[in-house]
Amino acid sequence: MSGKNTILFGPPGAGKGTQAVRLRDLLDVPHISTGDMFRYHIKNDTELGRTAKEYSNAGKLVPDEVTIAMVKDRLSQADVKDGFLLDGFPRSVPQAEALDTITEELDLKLDNVINIGVSDDEVRARLAKRASIEGRADDADPAVIQNRIDTYKNQSEPCLKYYEPKGIVRTIDGIGSIEEIFDRIKKIFE
Repeated sequence: MSGKNTILFGPPGAGKGTQAVRLRDLLDVPHISTGDMFRYHIKNDTELGRTAKEYSNAGKLVPDEVTIAMVKDRLSQADVKDGFLLDGFPRSVPQAEALDTITEELDLKLDNVINIGVSDDEVRARLAKRASIEGRADDADPAVIQNRIDTYKNQSEPCLKYYEPKGIVRTIDGIGSIEEIFDRIKKIFE
């Protein structure tokens, strides 16, 4: 089996959240989501949580240094010694560089960057469908959807190029049923 320290990557609507639950169970590792980390720190009123909440309440993005500190804190916990699944981080090359520093400091090794490949048109269709099913207003507005696609392409997608020289990027076709896509992901670990 390929190493278990994995980043799940892909554009909005690629199915990362759906596949992360399945992959977490397959690998028997913690699923580390930046959204979950923010909620944990805010709920528990930690120093990082208070800082994140200040930015969120002001309608601003939480600065990289706060997100990076949360990731470092989470990756230093004992339950990641046998592997981890990162979802939602890194979202930029500076965050990817920070993750390299963190994993080096903690004597961890990143084994896989699994990229769920989906076209822009498919992203639009999936987000529109999700909006109608889940009532998510942010998925219903075409301008918001395009902004999310553009942000992904400009900020997050360059992470794939950053990781390619390390030989750990595995792009899988993100078109098909949930089970078909997961079968493609599972092959990486066989």
